[in-house]
Amino acid sequence: MKSLYKITFFTAVTIIMASSCGSKENTFDATGFFEATEVTVSSEANGRIVSFDISEGQNIYADEILGCIDSVQLYLSKLQIEKNIEALKTSIPNVNTQTASLREQIKKQKFERDRVENIVKSEAAPMKQLDDINSAISVMEEELKAAESNLENNIASVNAQIAAYEMQLAQIEDRLAKCMICSPIDGTVLSKYAQAGELATAGKPLFKVADTQHLYLRAYFTLSQLSNMKIGQKVKVMADFGGNNIREYDGTITWISEKSEFTPKSILTKNDRANLVYAVKISIENDGYVKIGMYGEVIL
Repeated sequence: MKSLYKITFFTAVTIIMASSCGSKENTFDATGFFEATEVTVSSEANGRIVSFDISEGQNIYADEILGCIDSVQLYLSKLQIEKNIEALKTSIPNVNTQTASLREQIKKQKFERDRVENIVKSEAAPMKQLDDINSAISVMEEELKAAESNLENNIASVNAQIAAYEMQLAQIEDRLAKCMICSPIDGTVLSKYAQAGELATAGKPLFKVADTQHLYLRAYFTLSQLSNMKIGQKVKVMADFGGNNIREYDGTITWISEKSEFTPKSILTKNDRANLVYAVKISIENDGYVKIGMYGEVIL
């Protein structure tokens, strides 16, 4: 009887443990791992890395200058082009100044024409004298038009040269900006691939940064579960820190895969592993505790 009692008690305990394990498995709808948006920042310029003072794990901000690549020759070229532009601007002719003398002569001739015209009317001077003055005025007006045309052509030519130099200047300023090492996003430095003093070439990876403030859980759901899911839906996300240490976060479904795939090995239930599943991204606001690669659960 005593041995039978022990067997019955052991069997009851086993059933309770099994049922408790089964209920634990059913407390979540899917599992996955936390990921982040990662960006590998590469060099956009060629030259020696003059400074690059960052370390892995450091928090950085978008457009913050983290280092620079040697840009002395580019800067000198920029100064030279700026001087060329200044010289060209000072050489632009002033149309009014350079034609002032000719305009004054025309003015005097017209005054003289008016005087002679009155004399001719009184028959005190021959008509030829008035004709000569009108002819001289016509010649000077043609000279004025030609001078103005030449000066305008010169101005247009100088302006074209200035525009060409300004284009070169803009190109150099763009290349100078690319000598600055910056991050395109706020985040945390995951890896650093180069050091100050090394030679950088365009396209060479310098560091990798991840947006650890906005993480997302990549989980997998069966087709039957998708019928109750949509983008923008609010869900509960549980971050598992091991043992009974679990943190709960508000999550938002931001992406649902359009194609099914075979169930990853991380799916725990055997029934789910036999099915095709759909990948889903659920974003959360990280409070600093959740790390990339940590295990998480989803409750719809």
